[in-house]
Amino acid sequence: MLNNKLSKPTMVFHWLTAVFFIATLAIGLYLGDMVNGPDKNELRNLHKSLGVFVMFAASIRLLWRLKEGMIGTVKQLPAWQERSAHFVHWFLLLATIMMPLSGITMSIGGGRSVEFFGVSLISAGEKIEWLQQISSAIHFSSVNIVIAILVLHVLAALKHQLVDRDGTLSRMLGRS
Repeated sequence: MLNNKLSKPTMVFHWLTAVFFIATLAIGLYLGDMVNGPDKNELRNLHKSLGVFVMFAASIRLLWRLKEGMIGTVKQLPAWQERSAHFVHWFLLLATIMMPLSGITMSIGGGRSVEFFGVSLISAGEKIEWLQQISSAIHFSSVNIVIAILVLHVLAALKHQLVDRDGTLSRMLGRS
């Protein structure tokens, strides 16, 4: 389906989710190299709060995508590119919900509260070892896959804009 115009909500939800997801991901990667202490705890709290925000924004984005339908391409693509783009878009959409969700369930399983910039959303409770272990495995093992798919998405957008010159990126920036 060829479609040159994107709605304002589509663009806003895309960039809002993208910027905060990448920031949250970058902070999470930085946390891995930090020594335990007050600075790490403060940064971890920021990472968690941003993750809650990303999950909320991405959930609204998913509902919008289901309402509006998939974004059409600006030109006809080979079938393999259409399928790849479809997979990458759905993967990233679900990853922006599942990564924060696994972090939230990891906190709950660890007996820790879930807070959003100091406001308690879920109080600390009893440790649930199996939930913490499963959530932790999902959260940490999927990072490299998410990064690889995210890089692929960015490279494909740049390829379409700079090599194919089809305006794909310009359209997401509201310039077509």
